[in-house]
Amino acid sequence: MDHQSEDRPEIVFFDVETIYSTSVIVEFGAILVCPYTLTELRHYSKLVRPDNPSLIPPVFERRNGITRHALADALTFADIADTVYDFLHQRTWAGHNILGFDCIHIRKAFSELNRPPPEPKAIIDSLPLLTETFGKRAGDMKMASLARYFGLGHQTHRSLDDVRMNLEVVKRCATIVFLESSFSNEVRVNGKSLLLRGSSSSSADMKMKSISQVASHQYKEEQRPTFTLSSSSADAANNLVQQQFFGFPPQMCSSKGHESIMESSPDTKTESMVTCCSNTFVVLKAHEIFISSLTASFVSSPYHGGQRIQLLHNGSPFQISCADLKIGFGIDKKFYNNSRKPKLSFLVYSSQSLCEVLGDCDAMSLSLFLQSGGSSDWKPLVTRKDDDFNSPTVRLRIAISECGDAAVFETKVFKKESSTGIVQKLRFNKGDTKELSSLCSPGNLVDAIFSLDQYEYQRRAGLRLVAKKLIFHK
Repeated sequence: MDHQSEDRPEIVFFDVETIYSTSVIVEFGAILVCPYTLTELRHYSKLVRPDNPSLIPPVFERRNGITRHALADALTFADIADTVYDFLHQRTWAGHNILGFDCIHIRKAFSELNRPPPEPKAIIDSLPLLTETFGKRAGDMKMASLARYFGLGHQTHRSLDDVRMNLEVVKRCATIVFLESSFSNEVRVNGKSLLLRGSSSSSADMKMKSISQVASHQYKEEQRPTFTLSSSSADAANNLVQQQFFGFPPQMCSSKGHESIMESSPDTKTESMVTCCSNTFVVLKAHEIFISSLTASFVSSPYHGGQRIQLLHNGSPFQISCADLKIGFGIDKKFYNNSRKPKLSFLVYSSQSLCEVLGDCDAMSLSLFLQSGGSSDWKPLVTRKDDDFNSPTVRLRIAISECGDAAVFETKVFKKESSTGIVQKLRFNKGDTKELSSLCSPGNLVDAIFSLDQYEYQRRAGLRLVAKKLIFHK
């Protein structure tokens, strides 16, 4: 079926189960979720028999019911490929670690059939998303750990059970984030009364425990936190799931190039950018970073020979927040990655305080790099031209993940209307850079939060500034 011109607004949560030793799919399960109400509309689940029986271990018995005997009577992936394609193609995909696992196996399965794979409109991977927005309160943030944290029972590792559990986990994480950040009335957690941020209190200096602290304490005792909410509060929390995690407003409008959602009121200050960061990082302005508090060390990495340099400030990983950076040079479409998609980066003029901080970070990282035997050419973060030495620039990179032909922006991109102060979140499909290029025009201003990531490639090394959040002034 041709879905190119068909509007398919549903979110599809899907999961594949595989045999670890041979990486073949043995079950596919999916649910279609309404983006307006977050309710399940349809579901589909089938065991999958590998074409080659030798790919099933002689003794393959799982307690969840996926056994060699059960697979013997199952359909092959070729038998269900049409249905899988119809469920997935041109819809928003969602799942836990789907970028690193499920997407790869789906594309491989269709490739083995010599068929074009389904393509997503967008991808929501709840593993990095929840790690960023909810923090690592549930340990390793695997689905089993999240289910235990919320008292949802054991993960069965059956596809349909897992995707339904995934949706429920996202809803609960969003509710807690909502209660912590936005709720202005009294909330009761396990019978205890709490006042959250924004609530009034006669004792202004009263020390309040946050929902996260109570939930974390109860988790250690393996008890599930219970919340008492009014119906209006529950509706608001449900809306937050749509906005905070899926990027859809309560009344979602279809769009082709990108979707915009209201992110703040006209009087929202630029500094509010940093309040949404996860517990993993400390977000600091340049003048808040001191060289005496900086340290550099090696951490494990799948690249750079198994380790990379990580910078810490007072023992914590950090990101840098800068407001009103002036763009010096926009996106250059001459540079492409290995997938022939444009590398998205642009130059901004750097303040003196930012130059000093980045210079210190560069020097500390280079010293450790050389001590460890590094021999690649180290490129400094700050660039100064001989004919314009007083106008230093730095390059900000926009992070993108890929799943086949789909380009998923890891950097959160916003547009701020100068006349009203209203901030809108932008979404882009397949690496479309037309609007992004217009926002990156020289002379425009941008607020940015970025990390310092080490790289080493083809005898070149250094630190690069990877944007986590960008607010372009229009």
